[in-house]
Amino acid sequence: MTNFIYKHRFLFLRRITQISLLLLYVSANIWGLNILVGNLSSSLFLDTVPLSDPFAILQMLSAGAILGLDVIIGALIITTFYLIVGGRVFCSWVCPVNMITDLSNYIRRKTGLNKIQKKQPATRSMRYWVLGLSFVISFILGVAAFELVSPIGMIHRGIIFGLGFGWAAMLVIFLFDLFVLKNGWCGHICPLGGFYAVVGKMSLIRVDHKEDKCTLCMKCKEVCPENQVLFMVGKSSEQVLSGECTNCGRCVEVCDDDALNFSIRKFYEENKQ
Repeated sequence: MTNFIYKHRFLFLRRITQISLLLLYVSANIWGLNILVGNLSSSLFLDTVPLSDPFAILQMLSAGAILGLDVIIGALIITTFYLIVGGRVFCSWVCPVNMITDLSNYIRRKTGLNKIQKKQPATRSMRYWVLGLSFVISFILGVAAFELVSPIGMIHRGIIFGLGFGWAAMLVIFLFDLFVLKNGWCGHICPLGGFYAVVGKMSLIRVDHKEDKCTLCMKCKEVCPENQVLFMVGKSSEQVLSGECTNCGRCVEVCDDDALNFSIRKFYEENKQ
C-alpha cells in the first residue's frame, strides 16, 4: 500500500489540489466561506487579493474592453506565479478538465485503444492556431470569444453553481479523448493550454532526465500526456525545457530507475552552451 501511494504521489497531490480548489469555490457559493470567491476567470482570495485569468484578460483587451486596475493586477499575479512555477502546471494541477481527460487516457491504455488508433488526426500545433484565432474573433466580435464557448468555464461554473450544460461538456470531452483523439482536448485543441505553454517556457521547475540511469522501459512516454517533450529519454541527460510539459509528475512516478526527477532550471548551463 505504501509503495502504491509513493508511485502515485503526484497524482494524489494533484487530485487533492484540484478538489480542494473546487471545494473552496463551492463553499463560497453555498456557505459564504469567502476564502476563494468567483471562478477560474476572475476570483478574489480572502476578500483582498484579486486573481484573474491572463488569457481571458488578453481576450477582453483584444475586444476593446476597458479593465479595472484590480483585474489587471490579478492577471499579473497569476502570470508571475506560472512564470516561476511552470505555465502548464495550471493544466495538470488546477484545471477540472484534467480529471476527465486523465480518466479517458487511463481507459485508453487499459483497453488497448492506444494501440488500435495509432495515427492522430490532428497536430499539437492546432492549439496555437486556436489561441491566435481566439484573439482575432475577440477583436472582431468585441467579446472574449473563447470564454463564451470554453468547456473549462462551463464545467467549473457548473460544479460551483449547478452543472446544467457542464454535464454535456464533460461528456463530450471524455468521449472525444476516448474515441477520437488521444489527449485530444488538452494536448491538441485547448488554447488555454497553448497560452500557458508560452508563459511556462522560462519557468523554474523542470523535469530532469539522467541518461546513465535510464533502461529504456519507456513507461514515462506511455503515461505522459505530452510525450514529445521527453525526446531525450535514453539519449541524453538534460532537463525538459519545453513549455508544453505540464509538470504533472507521472513520468517521475512510473520511472523505476530514478532517471526522472523534478529539479530547478539550470540557467547557467544553458547560457554556457
